[in-house]
Amino acid sequence: MTIEGLANQFQVTPQTIRRDINALSEAGEIQRFHGGAGIASSTENVAYKERKIICFQEKRQIAARVAEQIPDHASLFINIGTTTEAIAQALVHHKRLRIITNNLNVANILSANENFELIVAGGLLRHRDGGLIGEATIDFIQQFKVDFGIIGISGIDLDGTLLDFDYREVRAARAIIDNSRKVFLAADHTKFGRNAMVRLGSIAEIHTLFTDRQPPGSLVEIMTAAEVRLIVA
Repeated sequence: MTIEGLANQFQVTPQTIRRDINALSEAGEIQRFHGGAGIASSTENVAYKERKIICFQEKRQIAARVAEQIPDHASLFINIGTTTEAIAQALVHHKRLRIITNNLNVANILSANENFELIVAGGLLRHRDGGLIGEATIDFIQQFKVDFGIIGISGIDLDGTLLDFDYREVRAARAIIDNSRKVFLAADHTKFGRNAMVRLGSIAEIHTLFTDRQPPGSLVEIMTAAEVRLIVA
């Protein structure tokens, strides 16, 4: 619907509608468009520039908690996403990490520390967010076995299914899960119950969920049964 149509429907000013749209968009309930808003899509993710600012502070808080759990001299995968980019920023002052990533933005952030061994996966570059995807990326990731796999996700269904939008990105994330001794999932509260069409796996497969709010009860039950740790920033 357009801003004008919503203003007429609720008999309020367009400025009020814009504020409400911004609030609902930040909460992950709707998707903003130029001049209006609509239901969030299950087939297409929010634009990268918008994802950078959605839950910006919450992502920084989550990132700080993840960084606390990563010891110096550890090896790790870091995948595509704005939350994992915040984690990279939080890890910059660690000592002698060995990082493998398919995210050019993560690589650029971590290159600030000359004591890191930084390995960038090859593959098809996704220009909109600096992600590397495809068969070459998967083959490269499968050459390693690391201490920690740090992944983000677009949605977590209330039955525990981990969901994303691009099947090629999902296959790379799947390879990270399969080749990590521990898997850390970082997801802000807007991901709970969010719909996306490509299945990555189950929340029961991860070791720790880092988030900023208590998850819905059904998810907590699944995590408890699977002995998944929960850390709320």
